[in-house]
Amino acid sequence: MKRCLHCQARFDCSGWTCPNCGYAPAESKRVPVFAPTLVDGGGSDAEYRFERLAAVQAWHFWFVRRAMLLSWTLRKYFPNARTFLEVGCGTGSVSCALSEALPSLRITAGDTRLEGLEFAKQRAEHVDIVQCDAAQLPFDAEFDVAGAFDVIEHLDDDVGALAAMRDVVRPGGGVLITVPQHPGLWSAVDDFSCHRRRYTRTELRSKLGAVGLEVLRMTSFVASGLPILWISRRLPQRFDPEREMRISPLANAVMGWLLAAEHRLIAAGVSLPFGTSLLAVARRPA
Repeated sequence: MKRCLHCQARFDCSGWTCPNCGYAPAESKRVPVFAPTLVDGGGSDAEYRFERLAAVQAWHFWFVRRAMLLSWTLRKYFPNARTFLEVGCGTGSVSCALSEALPSLRITAGDTRLEGLEFAKQRAEHVDIVQCDAAQLPFDAEFDVAGAFDVIEHLDDDVGALAAMRDVVRPGGGVLITVPQHPGLWSAVDDFSCHRRRYTRTELRSKLGAVGLEVLRMTSFVASGLPILWISRRLPQRFDPEREMRISPLANAVMGWLLAAEHRLIAAGVSLPFGTSLLAVARRPA
């Protein structure tokens, strides 16, 4: 079902015009715009150059291995899923990877920033794109699974976003979340990225439970990169916002191999106790 953000009516039709109040969102290059005040981001994210970010996401070990882990997670925990919503899709790298790995999955992707959504439209041709606020999603019990990948740490009201994601999945549907972990790793990179927080397991589990989501699995990942990140963020150096996007081919290959080994452990049932990132798999009660 679709949800009118003007009168809150639920309706099911091909277009976005509300049959109850007549409201219809504006469009920008055929993308419906539900949060016009946030089309430039609203200060919730770093001012990365989208063309640079989109290029790096195609080969950098962190983006590639995270997408592979998410594809596995969807197959493992929600094998019958046919519809998926990505909240905070950025340039569409995850949605693109999921559409290639799971071609039968119908994917909708949304973000606030229209500039990033232009890249998402180009790289994920079979994905439906909407501009929207993570806490005000124009859907109701529409999807089998929803996901937000390194998104809710940017939001003042992360619990509100989790509640919105709960509402857009059907009863029994899934919610996938990844976030940066360990508050002790806070650095200038988090400040530049407009993070509000880095999470502990306890905090993320508590917030998922607070909106009525049942946690099925929680595991850290990028455990092998934790010592390197901890050291690098404590060495005195001039801040460079793109430093973490630059990595030698050899180091990229080694880190990709290490994350592949972590993935095999996770697939074998091991929940890694530490890592730079945290993955939570949750379900809306049936």
